Amino acid sequence: MSIDPIPAKAPYASALSPEFALLGLLSENPAHGYELHRRLTTHLGQIWHVSLSQTYNILTRLESNGDIKGTVQKQGNLPSRRRYRLTTAGRRRFEWWLRAPTGASVRAIRVEFTTRLFFASSRDPALAKALIDAQTAETQKGVVRLKATLSQLPPDQTFNRQGLDLRIRQLASILEWLDGFRTSLQLNH
Repeated sequence: MSIDPIPAKAPYASALSPEFALLGLLSENPAHGYELHRRLTTHLGQIWHVSLSQTYNILTRLESNGDIKGTVQKQGNLPSRRRYRLTTAGRRRFEWWLRAPTGASVRAIRVEFTTRLFFASSRDPALAKALIDAQTAETQKGVVRLKATLSQLPPDQTFNRQGLDLRIRQLASILEWLDGFRTSLQLNH
């Protein structure tokens, strides 16, 4: 899977920020803040726990950085609201993130990778499969690295050894999950 170079404007938030999920939702269609928050909690609420005020704060930051553009919509007797759309820069940034690799970290896989897979699977099943294959390879490398580190630890470092063993077991479980996800994607597409 080839990844375009990082945009000239380097990403300024962690990939573990829900801002990429909001960019992804805006890549599907323009929306106002409350609607974006509702879609985020409906589709990714078990992955992202974001309050409405956090959503609006992120949207403000994305707009000030030029990734999205908001326009005020009048609503008759109701208060005006702001409708957001993705800018060209925001679309490039999202597309770069969508194809970027996720490390062999349990949290990063649970949050970042799963979010990537959500957007990839609705756009292009081949991209979703490529992401799963790349994540499987990265996770397998992570297991090998952790096992090598574990083999170097002295036997009397019980808690370090147990901590590494837990991480290895978590990554092994993720490898099983990735295999199951790959199978379910093949059945659904």
